[in-house]
Order: sequence, then C-alpha cells, then structure tokens
Amino acid sequence: MKSTTALLFASTVFLASPAFAAAPEVVVSIKPVHSLVASIMQGVGEPSLIVEGGASPHTYTMKPSNAAALQAAKVVFWVGPGLEAFLDKPLDTLGTGAQVVELGEAPGLEKLKFREGGAFEGHDHGEEGHGGEAGHEDHGDAHAGDAEGAEHAGGHDHHDHAEGEFDMHMWLDPMNAKAMATEIEKTLAAADPANAATYKANLEKFNQRIDALDKSLADTVAAVKDKPFVVFHDAYQYFEHRYQVRVAGSITVSPEVLPGAERLSEIRAKIQELGATCVFAEPQFEPKLVSVVIEGTPAKSGTLDPEAGTLEAGPDLYFQMMEGIGASLKECLSSAS
Repeated sequence: MKSTTALLFASTVFLASPAFAAAPEVVVSIKPVHSLVASIMQGVGEPSLIVEGGASPHTYTMKPSNAAALQAAKVVFWVGPGLEAFLDKPLDTLGTGAQVVELGEAPGLEKLKFREGGAFEGHDHGEEGHGGEAGHEDHGDAHAGDAEGAEHAGGHDHHDHAEGEFDMHMWLDPMNAKAMATEIEKTLAAADPANAATYKANLEKFNQRIDALDKSLADTVAAVKDKPFVVFHDAYQYFEHRYQVRVAGSITVSPEVLPGAERLSEIRAKIQELGATCVFAEPQFEPKLVSVVIEGTPAKSGTLDPEAGTLEAGPDLYFQMMEGIGASLKECLSSAS
C-alpha cells in the first residue's frame, strides 16, 4: 500500500513539474510566418497553420478546421488585414479568446509603400484589389492595431490602419524576419513563462541563422543583381530593396485577378524596352501567362515562391524559401543573355 501511495505521489509531482508545462495553443496564418513561430517554439510545441499546402492567402477560403483552431487558440499570429483579408472577420468572431498579434505592425520592421506607375499596376483600382493589398483610396473599412502596436488581447481592433499603404510581403527581407521573430518571442514568453528561457535561446539561434542567410543571399545574387527581370505579382520589393536586384515590373498586382490582353501587351513591351532577361511565374498561379508574356521576346522563364507553397511547413521553411528565391534568380538570370 505504501509503495502504491508513493508511486501515485511521485507521478503527481512529475506531471505537475513546470518543465513539462503544456505549450499554449498557437495558430499562424501563412507558411513563412509559421516557420518563424515554429523556430521560436522548437522543443516546446508546434503551432497550427491555417494556409496549408500550395494555397495562397490571396485566394484562401476558411475551412471548418481553421475555425475550430481559432476558437481554441491562446495566441494567433498573422501579418495583417492587408494580406490575409480572409482572416479579418473570423478573428473578430472566432478568435475572441486569443491574443491576436499583427506582425505587420511589429516594432523594428522596415516597411515599404506600394509602388505604382510604369510596369507596376496602380494600387488604387477596385478591380485590382485583394483584401486591402491593392490599397483602395476610398475604401471605408480601415484596419489598425491598438496603441501598443502589434498585440491585441481578446480580439483585434481595426480602426486607424489605412489598408494598402504598405507592401505586406515584409518577411522577404531577413532583417524584417528578425523583427517579427523578436515580437514572436516576446509574445510567447509572456503567454507561457514556464518556457520563456527556451523561447529566448531559440531566438538567439534563429538570429544567428538569419545573419548567415543574409550574407549567403547577398553572395548568391551579387553577379546578377544588375539584370532586370519581371515577376508575376509585385511581391518582391523587400528582397529587391535588401539585395539591390532589379525588378522591372509585374504582370499583375492582384494574383486572384487575371490580367487582360492589354496588360499583357504592356508587359511584353516593357520586357523588350528594358531588355528584361527573365520573367518569373509563381507555383500557386497560372504559369501559362508567363509563356504568353515572353512570346516573341528573348526573355527566359523561371519560378519564384514567395509564400513557400511548394515547401513543407516547419522551422527550416523560411530559410529554404529565401535560399530558393536567390538560387532561382541566379540560375535564370545567369543563363539569360
């Protein structure tokens, strides 16, 4: 009897130990951000991902399993309504018990405004918009963070943030990934103090990997950074700004709205005018458009994956995605005349 009682007591103490505290339920919107969160949570738990597989946040529709995850979440990370418009209302109705962190408002981010004119479609045309990324000038539904910036406890406010002012693909600059990871670590440490030391150690390792990645990417594109190229949609401004590569234009500003014949003719003319050496498709969207655009020009085609649709979710995805972009640029631009 004594041995049984002792065993039960020991088991109770063991299970109650802070070292084995359960990780909070964490939900993340898209793969690149999920990779950052998974890096910080390594050894503690795994975050849930909403936009899985090859799906894109530009065209995503919520599933019942996504709704259930939001209802159970303690913390939700997303970039913001300018990118994941499909999440805006569900966060108000389903994520009321969670702390919602808008990483597009994280301290330390370098934010770039949308560019317009020439080979870049204007961002104030309603037919070109997707959930605010197109920047409707007279859109009445504004979104914002609270006065504290990125964090929203018990739902989220969206009253002061003008939709579409900034390009939302901020993670394509590794220094912005660092800023996001810092906000992720801060949030998780506050929500889960028992594992705060692990989150801090993981952030330090992540930052070291980012510094190595940054140097590697600069070396990878150094020889081709002066060669102009065209992308499927204008998602690469942060990568371009960081590594000084030359994006000559985009086929469309809104991936879910296919460009018309006139637009394709304009881009073809721009390719010929600038001598653009490559036109890059994206795996989530219609690749035939690239074939149409380069027809009759000397440009070659390649593929870039800024949302990691072809990669397996996890801590390594961010690094694989960024290395893949650098390698694709080097391969296509090096082979072009």
